[in-house]
Amino acid sequence: MAIFDWLSPKTRQNPNQQSIQQRLKRDPYYRLQSTEEIAVAAKLGLTIDVNQAGVDDWLRLPGISIHQARTLFELTSSGVQFCCLEDLAAALGWSVQRLTPLQPILRFCYYDPESLVTPELVNPNTASLEQLTKIPAVDLFLARAIMQNRFDGGPYRNLADLKRRLELNPQLTSELMYYLIF
Repeated sequence: MAIFDWLSPKTRQNPNQQSIQQRLKRDPYYRLQSTEEIAVAAKLGLTIDVNQAGVDDWLRLPGISIHQARTLFELTSSGVQFCCLEDLAAALGWSVQRLTPLQPILRFCYYDPESLVTPELVNPNTASLEQLTKIPAVDLFLARAIMQNRFDGGPYRNLADLKRRLELNPQLTSELMYYLIF
């Protein structure tokens, strides 16, 4: 049996890699400096979703300037999606070869634009009949009931209070919770 067979993986690891691991674990915004650090970060499970990355995420990558990080963030915030390394290279004005060393930690995930739309929140204590009926789960009958009950019983304290007072079923309450704010 070789001496390495019984040593733990951590003991067998290069001391430089141990140092990199410790830095990455200590500082969540540590800026990677080399392909070796990228490899260690990838082994630790560090990934950057290019379509959800913030400026700080982009700045973790070697060679990315603050200007480039802001540009990439602005593009993705406005709805531009990067599907592959080539898209990212084009946005940066870099060659694909220059980005290839970063690939182990880059993730290209697709997001349906419709799933990213946050519904406009409505306060049932102040909303008009028209505002209430714009909520997908609310018909004219329910909108009138919400308004009448708020007039008779005062403002709703929270979603649970609205459910209880209007005797709403759990399914409807589950649908409403994404559209109401108290």
